[in-house]
Amino acid sequence: MEECGAMQMAIDEAMLYARIKGIIPNTLRFFSWKPPAITIGYFQSLKKEVDVKKAKNLGIDVIRRYTGGGAVLHDKELTYSVVMDEKDLPTDIIKSYQKICSCIIYGLKTMGLNAEFKPINDIVVKNKKISGNAQTRKEGIVLQHGTILIDVDVEKMFSVLKVPNEKIKDKLIKDAKERVTSINKELGKNTGIKKLEKSIAKGFEKIFKIKFYLGDLTKEEMKLARKLYKTKYSTKEWNYLR
Repeated sequence: MEECGAMQMAIDEAMLYARIKGIIPNTLRFFSWKPPAITIGYFQSLKKEVDVKKAKNLGIDVIRRYTGGGAVLHDKELTYSVVMDEKDLPTDIIKSYQKICSCIIYGLKTMGLNAEFKPINDIVVKNKKISGNAQTRKEGIVLQHGTILIDVDVEKMFSVLKVPNEKIKDKLIKDAKERVTSINKELGKNTGIKKLEKSIAKGFEKIFKIKFYLGDLTKEEMKLARKLYKTKYSTKEWNYLR
């Protein structure tokens, strides 16, 4: 599914509420970002983390997430979001991350990548980050979403993220290149996003011993998502909350 970043975050929250109300079952969704976007964690300060003017000039959206964590540039990646009952996951937060991330790991391994879980909420290949994940819980339901890097442009990321001291930016870029990787880099070829989606979905089916059926967002989800987009995720009040 391709929507602007604010709408994607609105859909994620709408899915969470739809699951709470029992309108939908446990649900997995895949999406991409067009245009590219930066999301900041719920507790972050937009002014401190992002050069908003530079992002706008580059055609990059900026949105506050419903979940915590750090600022992330979403560009050449597959993003997943899943809503499920807390009862289907371990009570320990890290173990719950691990179980969901094990689905991603299974999918990546079927594609030839030796991926591993790295607490608290990362997936690494050769000890380099290839997926970051974030989670929130409400009324017994878990929403977890995460990135799976198909390709990565570290220079582009640091061109819009603020750093404490511009003099050390080159070092930060070098360090990031050593700590972050992507599917295309590891496999040495371009990866089709649909193939990746199928591999990850199979991972969820294997780990949770379930069978997916394809479906569209319900009318209730779309109605709430449009409302959340209009009143929350596209507003300065939300995005400049801190």
